[in-house]
Parts: sequence; C-alpha cells; structure tokens
Amino acid sequence: MNAASTAHAYEGSGEDSKKPWLKSYPPGVPPTIDESKIGSLADIFRTAVATYADRPAVESFGVRMSYAELGRQAAAVSTWLQGQGLEKGDRIAIMLPNVMAYPAILFGILNAGYVVVNVNPLYTPRELEHQLKDSGARIVFVLENFASTVEEVLPQVKVDKVVTVTPGDLLGLKGAIVNFVSRYVKKAVKPFSLPQAVPFKRVLAEGAKAQPKAVVVGPDDIAFLQYTGGTTGVAKGAVLLHSNVAANVLQCEAWMLPFFGVRADHVMVTALPLYHIFALTACALLMVKIGGCQLLIANPRDIPGFVKTLQKSRFTFMSGLNTLYNALAHAPGIRDVDFSNLVTSIAGGMATQAAVAAEWKKITGKPIVEGYGLSETSPVVCVNRLDIEEFTGSIGYPLPSTNISIRTDGAPVPEGERGEVCIKGPQVMAGYWKRPDETAKVMTSDGYFRSGDVGIMLPDGQVKIVDRMKDMILVSGFNVYPNEVEDVLVQHPGVLEAAVIGLKDEHSGESVAAYVVRKDEALTEEELRRYCRENLTAYKVPRHIEFRETLPKTNVGKVLRRALKEEVAKGL
Repeated sequence: MNAASTAHAYEGSGEDSKKPWLKSYPPGVPPTIDESKIGSLADIFRTAVATYADRPAVESFGVRMSYAELGRQAAAVSTWLQGQGLEKGDRIAIMLPNVMAYPAILFGILNAGYVVVNVNPLYTPRELEHQLKDSGARIVFVLENFASTVEEVLPQVKVDKVVTVTPGDLLGLKGAIVNFVSRYVKKAVKPFSLPQAVPFKRVLAEGAKAQPKAVVVGPDDIAFLQYTGGTTGVAKGAVLLHSNVAANVLQCEAWMLPFFGVRADHVMVTALPLYHIFALTACALLMVKIGGCQLLIANPRDIPGFVKTLQKSRFTFMSGLNTLYNALAHAPGIRDVDFSNLVTSIAGGMATQAAVAAEWKKITGKPIVEGYGLSETSPVVCVNRLDIEEFTGSIGYPLPSTNISIRTDGAPVPEGERGEVCIKGPQVMAGYWKRPDETAKVMTSDGYFRSGDVGIMLPDGQVKIVDRMKDMILVSGFNVYPNEVEDVLVQHPGVLEAAVIGLKDEHSGESVAAYVVRKDEALTEEELRRYCRENLTAYKVPRHIEFRETLPKTNVGKVLRRALKEEVAKGL
C-alpha cells in the first residue's frame, strides 16, 4: 500500500456537497487543515521545546518537568540509542505505564528516526512474544515491575538490549521514595534476572555526554506500530506515519482552539495509558503541540489514589472512557475535587452511557464530550462540539479534512439508515505491518478505511455509533444492538455496570443475555427485567440475566464482550 497516497487520499475528492457536517461546524473551525503544515512529530516536539521552554510539560507523583528539561532528557535518549548500532526505521518497544520517563523515551525514539512499538505492560508472555517477533523490535524499555515477563520471552525473541525503568526515574529525590514504596511496600516488582539489562539512569548518563546526531525525520517516515485487534484475534500492527499522527494532532487543535484559544495553563489529566492511541495523541502529543502539561496517572485502577491526586491538582482537561468516569463518579472524595478550572471532559474508546454522563455532569458541572476513533486512524475521527450543554449520545462531527461514508455492501446508504462507518482522511494508517492481505480487507477501492462499526448519520452530519458489526444479535430476524440494551440497564438505579451478548437459542436463533454488576444488592432479576420491558421492545429484553461481581475488561477498562462470550461458553 502506498503510504503517501493513503495519507493524502482525501485531496481533490470533490465531495464537499456530501459533507452535511460542515454546516454544523462551530465558528472558527476550518473544513480542512493546512496540509503544508503536516510535518513530523519530531518537528512538533522541537518547536514546543523552543517555544515553551519554561512551561511545565509533565507532572508525575507531584513532580513537574519543564519542556526544556524534557528536551534535554529526550536528546540523551536519542544519543544513547544512536550508539547502539541501530539504523533509521528500526523498531523500539516501550513497555511502560504512565511514568515520568515515558515522554522522554517516546520523543528520544521519534527524534532519532526510530519507530515506537507501544506495548501493554500487562501483557502475558505469549502476547509479548508475538508483538516483539512481529515488530522485530531491537530494544525494549520496560518498567522493572514487568521485567519478569520480558525475561520469560527473551529466549524466544531476538532483542539487542533491554532497558529497565523505575517509577521514580526522573523524579529527583522524590524518586527514591516512589521506588521504595513500589518495591517494598506494595511489593509490585516481581523477581527477575536480566544480567545484560541497562538501567535507564545509565542510558541518560551516557547519552548526556554528547549531542545526538542530526537525523532527517520526514512526514512519510513511520512513527508507530500501534498494535490492534488482540481482543478479536492475532494482534496486527497499524503502521502510523509521522504525517498520520501529526495530521491528527493538527485536526484536534483546529477543533479545540476556537473554544479555548491559546492559554498557558492547560493541564490534561492523563489517566488512560500512553501506550493506548487515545492518550498518546489526545493527551501526550496534543499537549505538546499547544504547550500544555500532562498530569500522568501511573495507576488509574487505584481509584482512591487517583482521587487524592485530583484533590491536589488544578487541571483544565479530563480524558477517559465510560468505565473510568463511572468509577470516579462513585468514588469517595470525588466531590472534594476542585473542578472549577475544568473546561471539558473528553471520552472515547467505548460507548459512553447516558447515566454515567449525567452523574459526571452533576459532579463537575461539565458534560462529557464524546469522540470516536481507532488505532488505524491515529485515532480521532469524530468529536462533539466542545460547547455542548448536555451529553448528546452521538460521537459528534467528522474532524476537519475527514470524510465519513455510511455504507452497506460497499454502497452509501440513505441518510439515517444503518451501515458500516467508513473513513477517509490524512490520519488513516498506511496499512498493517507486513499484512497486505489484512490491509486489503479494510481498505475500499476508493480509499476509505472500513471501521467495522455500525453507525448512522443524522441530518446535521453528526454520526451515531450503533454497535460493532460482529456484536449484533439476531433475534428471530430482528437486529438487537448490545449498546442500546446496556444503556437501558445502567440507567436502573440498582445497576453499576452491564454487558450484553447473544446466546444461541433453538427457537429464535439467538437470545439476548445480560451480565450485570449491581450497585444495589437487593436488585432482583425480575425487577430488572420488568424495567427493561418498560424501556425496550419485547425482542430486545434480556431473556437471561446474571449478576456478577466483575466484568472482563481490557487494561484500559473497555468491557470485552468476546471474553465474556468465551467465559459463558465454558460455563455452559
């Protein structure tokens, strides 16, 4: 697949008349971004370091780092990497949660012309082995807490070097305390033996002895292999060029600036992991572009600790997904957080439920602004207007320079009808790493990426996601979309979380099954079913309801319907 042609496939399409969303754009938001300004991520970072040198760039465990200091640390990483015999375009894996070292490593890799392979640090050895082999990563940066996993797979993979990072790296004197708590109080570091591993402190010390060699990093160079699809099959690496991701940063900036303007005090609460494409672009890279600060949350699953951090912080942006907002909204102490500086809360990654959005607005005074994207689209495709007063339930409007086509069997459907959401724009990936066959399956002949999501387009150009195509339940010939049923379930005051799947049924083909985490232990199956009957057509009402303590989720909190189906199948 030709990367350059994909990156600029939206040009000259002559489809403006088919873009109803443009008439709904907020004043000041352009229909397209200036393509001449789509450079590399290295360009964006160097400009930020020069322009915002004294501003805080990152905060972790109460310690802040300026843009100037981040620039120095990233340069040290680049210099050290260049001394390891690497060639431009070589892949380097980052296996870290949101710790202070992450941004320095990220930009050190990108600035030197290497490719970042983001790795979930909670991967099993089997998952890690696949990703390292598939990407051909030559160096792995790993938090010491997860080094035992790397140790287990090293005999099966070809890796030149392993760099061990600690949670306290780059935190100064505070770092010793953070590391002590991690190792000896929380006992979070499993024993490991990596005699050849290089401590990150040594990388910085050796790299600081010289300046990095100048490297030309262009828009068409690969920036990331962003692995996706691991929950539905073998994980594939989405090839994201510098131009793909840089364009998406410019698109997000173009959407945001008319609402908030240019200001020096933006702080983004970055709780979603930076190895996830949502946080990578919408938090790390966007904040660098506008000179904002990332407030890194190393462990968002520690909700009490997360709330304490928020209580001590002043921030302008929140980013998260439905399950995270739900957990925070029900956490003790959340009403003691000062939300007066908050300008918007962005949600993506999964459908946001109306009940969660209502509770969040009650607490913060701000509605959740939902957006939509995928790893293959760098990721942001659509987002709601940032001046909405209430949660909309849609994913909003396509960003500037983005085309959306709702299709069935390759042909556009009439307005308001369901179909697959297909996407064209400069943020669409160049293809899947070493998988031209898989790339061909998701790219249309006219250059659109097939999302696999079912959606409708409203008259004003807003897009509403109905569900994933593969999650649809067919009951006696009628389509049932799990998101709709889940949204009703969680509006019951006795329900905390819910997931809906289809079960085989000899009478109707499939039946609707709901798996529910209760907020009120007194809630009964019959009461909940009666509530559903009041809000859903009969064939959508769950025939089977099961109460559970938890639901299977990804490490970023998205409910895994496939895993739930597998659990249920084993149980049956």
